[in-house]
Amino acid sequence: MMGREILHKMKVKAGLSSSTSDTTGKGKTKMSGKRITHGYHLVKGQSSHPMEDYIVAQFKRAGDSELGLFAIFDGHMGHDVPDYLRSHLFDNILHQPDFLTDTKSAIMKAYEITDSKILEKAKELGRGGSTAVTAILIDGLKLVVANVGDSRAVLCKHGLAKQLSIDHEPSQERETIEKKGGFVSKIPGDVPRVDGQLAVARAFGDRSLKVHLSSEPYVDEEIIDDETDFLILASDGLWKVMSNQEAVDAIKGIKDPLSAAKHLTEEALARKSKDDISCIVVKFD
Repeated sequence: MMGREILHKMKVKAGLSSSTSDTTGKGKTKMSGKRITHGYHLVKGQSSHPMEDYIVAQFKRAGDSELGLFAIFDGHMGHDVPDYLRSHLFDNILHQPDFLTDTKSAIMKAYEITDSKILEKAKELGRGGSTAVTAILIDGLKLVVANVGDSRAVLCKHGLAKQLSIDHEPSQERETIEKKGGFVSKIPGDVPRVDGQLAVARAFGDRSLKVHLSSEPYVDEEIIDDETDFLILASDGLWKVMSNQEAVDAIKGIKDPLSAAKHLTEEALARKSKDDISCIVVKFD
């Protein structure tokens, strides 16, 4: 038991969460010449199953570059797929030979490779899947965000919210799903679902649905300048009850990113969010 506690503390110190309810942590760097700080907070929802959200939040060196690596993986039908993503997705991205020269292509290729590996390991990882939103900060200057599913990245510039990801909703990708032989359900009182099951049109894993389900990410790039305030990454447990601008406005006056992340999760709970809630706030000072 003591060994597990030490391992958990090591993970939290590194900014890597385990599947523990109410996980929290923070970090900072000055390696790029800028003071960049981050904080994260996770709260388990009201479902009977264990926590299915995992995060990554850390800084590391890659050759001559300093990288900030941030991600939220929101699992469904089990926590093995998001746990696998936490351990492997960034490694697969950074191992692409063109990562620094063509970051967008490297990310898209790594997402494809990682999903293939998850499908190969379906017996081990189970039939579930996961959304993902990843953000890579290169030398404190360039931010590259990618996502599949409905975990979201929102940047605050000039006090205004700018969404850097796309919520991959089944109703918006109905034509593509139907061309692949699938369908999107429209049951009264429920959200649209791929083949009547999954509430997102893109995800990692989900072997039984994969013929109708994409894992191709949306990728966006943003330059971090002196007028960029902060970045929010969060699972849909937050975005179901808060708009982008509401989230930005809620933490504008909070300097500490951990306090900001906690405040957002507490606000989501106050607004009756019942899902797992994961939030990372990155402050650009």
